[in-house]
Amino acid sequence: MRRRNLGQSQCFVTGLGLGCNNFGWTIDFDQTQQVVNTALDCGIDFFDTADIYGNRGGSEEMLGKALGAKRADLIIATKFGHDSMSMGYDQALGALGSRSYIRHAIEQSLRRLGTDYIDLYQMHSPDPSTPIEETLLALHELVVEGKVRYIGNSQFSGEQIAQAGRISRELGITPFISAQNNLSLLNKNALTDVIPAAIEHGLGVLPFFPLASGLLTGKVRRDQPWPSSGRLADRQSSVTDEQFSAIENLTAWASQRGKTLLEVAIGVLAATRPVSSVIAGATSPEQVRANVAAYEFKPTPDEVDQLWAVGLSV
Repeated sequence: MRRRNLGQSQCFVTGLGLGCNNFGWTIDFDQTQQVVNTALDCGIDFFDTADIYGNRGGSEEMLGKALGAKRADLIIATKFGHDSMSMGYDQALGALGSRSYIRHAIEQSLRRLGTDYIDLYQMHSPDPSTPIEETLLALHELVVEGKVRYIGNSQFSGEQIAQAGRISRELGITPFISAQNNLSLLNKNALTDVIPAAIEHGLGVLPFFPLASGLLTGKVRRDQPWPSSGRLADRQSSVTDEQFSAIENLTAWASQRGKTLLEVAIGVLAATRPVSSVIAGATSPEQVRANVAAYEFKPTPDEVDQLWAVGLSV
């Protein structure tokens, strides 16, 4: 699988990454090992997790164990400081973007992952209570110490990305190289906010929820029985008429060209600048292989524009 620069850095990742949010939560270790092994067999070298995944640390622990000695040849990304899910040590350490919190969180993640460095350490959510200068300086310390190779952000707005970029340059410290945001053909808000800021400041974008939590897998139809198991089982009542219409329009576009909705959903993201890698989760080897096969679809620039026009804006 072709590797790409993550932003303007010398960190190279496969254009399709494995999202590890299911590890330790919806699948056990044996299933996790199968998913990881399949990803490796398919050529994926980029694994994205977070300290909060898997009921406070389960995902990091399982990922580290599943990768084992192969870890040195792979790119591990994890996150700290989710604004609505607590790791349990939040209050004692202060704000989520504070130096004290970051110093503690990195040590816990390194321990759980069974490694002495993290390739990409991402701030999971903005922390309005901590000056971004303090957060960036704390992360810079980790880079200088060799505990972290690169840093990134998640769920930042375009304005917050721009602010962090300016401050990193002014202070002469390690800048963010990536932005991980919700982006799919059913949620394209980042196109007008995050994407321009990422381009201006040299960040690679890492879309999460590229399949809109399963709605773009091709398993959902307005006039067909709803899936009775899996992540879609309890979502039927929350799907809007506008979403159904967008799914139908995208399915028709794909069918007319001999493609599947899954191919279109992953392919358009991978072909959108400045996306570096599409973060797709999986709970089975079959899902990994399906995502890898879908990644092979390479839409033209005109087709990319057409698909974003067909997709849903919110």
